[in-house]
Amino acid sequence: MPLGPGMPSFPGDPPFHVTVVESLARGGPYNLSTLSFGSHAGTHLDPPRHFANSGTPTDELDLDALNGPCRVVDVAPGTGAIGPDVVSRIPAGTARVLFRTENSARWSRSPEFFPDYVGLTPDAAEALVARSVRLVGIDSLSVENDPSGAYPVHRTLLRHGVLVLEGLLLAHAAGGEYELECLPLRWTGGDGGPARAVLLAR
Repeated sequence: MPLGPGMPSFPGDPPFHVTVVESLARGGPYNLSTLSFGSHAGTHLDPPRHFANSGTPTDELDLDALNGPCRVVDVAPGTGAIGPDVVSRIPAGTARVLFRTENSARWSRSPEFFPDYVGLTPDAAEALVARSVRLVGIDSLSVENDPSGAYPVHRTLLRHGVLVLEGLLLAHAAGGEYELECLPLRWTGGDGGPARAVLLAR
């Protein structure tokens, strides 16, 4: 997801803001800007530190969990939430899973945040843990749509060391096998990590 003014942000998160410090157009010697945005802006990684002070921060993550073979799972349009039935279709031994939902088609039409996005259910999170998945990604700014604010999906996944990759744009990535390359910003002690995530055809 591109970073820039007007980009979508999760309710309550700081919006993206840029301040020009030096400008060639204004007679300066070069172009230089100050960027301000939240640690969970755009495409970003949730490390265990996001929900536990003792959890692993962004800069100490095992990069092997973020890079390697990956499966994109197509979720049928009209699916309100991703449950264990969808997880059951994932082949055994899959380490990295990205869920492509109707969220991606909506992002391709408008960058506006929409509150009725598709996320995972708590039972789906438990099923992913049981399958020893190392990374779960989704095309929404949160892996769960939980109005209670208890965040059971995040807590289940991160407590078991399953990394969460959010804010993906998967409209042009059909379901199937890929190589995932993902490197979050190396923020010392970070509770999140804006990232450049790329899928390569296998």
